[in-house]
Amino acid sequence: MNILIIEDERSLSHEVEIFLNKQGYQCDVAFTGKSASEKVFINTYDFVLLDLGLPDMDGLELLQEAKKAGKEAAFIILTARGATDDKIKGLDLGADDYLAKPFSLPELQSRMQAIVRRKHGLKTNKMTIKDFELDILNRMVKCKNKDINLTKKEFDLLHYMALHKNRVLTRNQLTEHIWGDILEDDYESNYIDVHVKNLRKKLSVFAPADFIETVRGIGYRVNI
Repeated sequence: MNILIIEDERSLSHEVEIFLNKQGYQCDVAFTGKSASEKVFINTYDFVLLDLGLPDMDGLELLQEAKKAGKEAAFIILTARGATDDKIKGLDLGADDYLAKPFSLPELQSRMQAIVRRKHGLKTNKMTIKDFELDILNRMVKCKNKDINLTKKEFDLLHYMALHKNRVLTRNQLTEHIWGDILEDDYESNYIDVHVKNLRKKLSVFAPADFIETVRGIGYRVNI
């Protein structure tokens, strides 16, 4: 999943970035409201971690702008402000959660996972696709209790398609999700096709993987 960390305290943003990278997330960082605004409106993110006390903008203004523009990213406010009014205003503007500094990084991850479960109607951190079970927390895939060795990119790809089951995802959407910002020079690359081919090959050793459908000229869909 793609995360934008908006935090002007560089040591904290670096700490959060390192932690989330180790958990398999793709992170961008912005230290100012202007930089954050550009990234939010150009790129596609699953989560935006938003500090309210930015040097050039109130974080609530950025949140309001993003929501008015129809951005679908889940926003979690990270701030030293303890005022109830700020918390209420942020939630009223569309924030999905609120964490006061200092906060625990494992708690941040747990809250992100809870938001994903709510958004996609999941009751646990596990998903079932035909004969396969995805353990989201431990980033593992099993088939009939046998572990399947997937790379980070292959797991991310399967997880993302499963979350958006029965929906056609374009190659650009998948590329943005797995690699972050799309590089124009690689616009026509076959990165996704190669990864889907490898993913199907690994899964089909254990059970049929024909639920991953190729939609010609567009992308892929997981049919569940």
